[in-house]
Amino acid sequence: MTKLIAYYRVSTKKQQASGLGLEAQKDAVYRYAQQNGLEVVGVYQETESGKNHENRPELRLALEQCELTGAKLVIAKLDRLSRNVAFLANLMESRVQFVACDNPQANELTIHILAAVAQEERRAISQRTKAALAAAKARGVQLGNPRLEKARAAREIGSETKAANIVRQQKAHNRAVKIMHAITKINSKGVKSLQGIADYLNQQTHIRTARNRLWTRTAISRVMLQAQTLG
Repeated sequence: MTKLIAYYRVSTKKQQASGLGLEAQKDAVYRYAQQNGLEVVGVYQETESGKNHENRPELRLALEQCELTGAKLVIAKLDRLSRNVAFLANLMESRVQFVACDNPQANELTIHILAAVAQEERRAISQRTKAALAAAKARGVQLGNPRLEKARAAREIGSETKAANIVRQQKAHNRAVKIMHAITKINSKGVKSLQGIADYLNQQTHIRTARNRLWTRTAISRVMLQAQTLG
């Protein structure tokens, strides 16, 4: 059975308090899941001002759970997606699959069209940035990226293996940070012990370890340490 992570959003605190629009979103997702034999394994709800597209922690957590579990993100309606820059940017970066209940067949085409528009905008920004850097260099400003310089130096001294290890460690750290976000949410429910967290992850979520195993106290302790490493 395909797993779904539901993401609901209301635009104002007044809407959140009254349930205006939220119940319709939940009903649409519920009916879509029932009609298609799908299972909703996670729900994230957010209140967002129409003027603030950047501060969306619940969207970030929803996308992270999709990445960790292989679930598909489900939203109720597609009509505001083209104006929702933060949603599109987060979705493109995470490469998470998503579906809109009101138009499930259009999701891939829509994201490609919107991605093409975003890519064109990035190209224009890149050109303007290059022009600004060239002008700065012409004025005698020293340019350089310390991280790129370090990477170049590492290659020159033959430390390809070390670089590869760093990449692996960084990937492990990034995944651990995402799992820590889930653990923080579990902590907010009053579950604090390592065993309690492991049991919650095993029984209440579809998140598994990097080797697709069930969580243990030791594994929880290890992921906490990985989240701090390189952080």
